[in-house]
Amino acid sequence: MFHRLHKKVRMPTPQEALPGRSQRMPVPSTHFVNAHPLEPPYRDGMEIALFGLGCFWGAEKRFWETEGVYTTAVGYAGGYTPNPTYEEVCTGLTGHNEVVRVVFDPQVVAYEALLRVFWEAHDPTQGMRQGNDLGTQYRSGIYVYDQRQRNTAEASREAYQQALLQVGHGRITTEICAAPEFYFAEAYHQQYLAKNPRGYCGLGGTGVRCAVLG
Repeated sequence: MFHRLHKKVRMPTPQEALPGRSQRMPVPSTHFVNAHPLEPPYRDGMEIALFGLGCFWGAEKRFWETEGVYTTAVGYAGGYTPNPTYEEVCTGLTGHNEVVRVVFDPQVVAYEALLRVFWEAHDPTQGMRQGNDLGTQYRSGIYVYDQRQRNTAEASREAYQQALLQVGHGRITTEICAAPEFYFAEAYHQQYLAKNPRGYCGLGGTGVRCAVLG
């Protein structure tokens, strides 16, 4: 039992990772909630953000409900296996995180506001888990597309760290790194909680709000 759990919370090496495949996952043409496209091209002026914050079903819902978000999609990123399946990711042998790709209009919602949703929707101090969900696929991560996003994400991490310490929480374990390749998850995962309103969410959060981000 310990051996199985240890494997799930340890990142595999590239040599240990599953081989994957060259075929891309079939992707629904439109978002189940707002009918916007899941894949590019997107409307002019849109920007992209990428987050991992536990089970991607509940995480995606937090973002599609945010004003100014044009479309969302769930998938896998941050590992080694090309075009993985959900079952493969769950083995812990792909290295991938469950992530949400957020396409947003910066004229309506700032990247800082998306970071606020990210921090307040989960507990970023839990390492390779989120609540009862255990494994590398549930780690907290912000994957940035440019230096501006990196600077903003790092500043927000520091602000939330101070807020969390003040109320007795531990150190933030969130990784901030350059956005890796995004692999779409299976069609049934996309907007899962809109299709299954009573489905499992998996997100909790710390209840901490941070005035620094507005």
